[in-house]
Amino acid sequence: MRVINIEIKARCADPERVRAALRERNARFAGVDQQVDTYFRVPQGRLKLREGNIENALIYYCRPNVSGPKTSDVLLSAASPGLKEILAGALGVLVAVEKRREISYLDNVKIHLDRVQGLGNFVEIEAAGDAQADRSALLAQCRGLMEAFGIREQDLIAESYSDMLLKVASGQ
Repeated sequence: MRVINIEIKARCADPERVRAALRERNARFAGVDQQVDTYFRVPQGRLKLREGNIENALIYYCRPNVSGPKTSDVLLSAASPGLKEILAGALGVLVAVEKRREISYLDNVKIHLDRVQGLGNFVEIEAAGDAQADRSALLAQCRGLMEAFGIREQDLIAESYSDMLLKVASGQ
């Protein structure tokens, strides 16, 4: 399935403020997921296998590393047993990201409060639509939640968790 995704990722100094804003807006809380995202070596974009107790999927996406709202072109597929071993053998593992993720929804917007092992606390806002979605409307949804959550421009993150962990591992 192909979707358009406008995403904002930011450091989160005050997870309780985000939780309170979600409660005020009657967000649907989907639960807490312990996830491992295994990233594989690919010539372009990112390919990861997400394994969790709520979310499990093979995800391929292309997204620029820019701070602020970014558009991702995403392909999703259900994960199946043995897939990790096949991909690791064929492509090689780049890095694995372990996180505790609180998942909430406001209509077509998915909000994650993440505690990423080795990196800290983050909030992600993902406004999704089909291939015909109005990108400016998705962007407006993200910007509105940024304000509600108290996310400042300097809190925004350009890179993926995988890139950040690779930098930490290399001493940068």
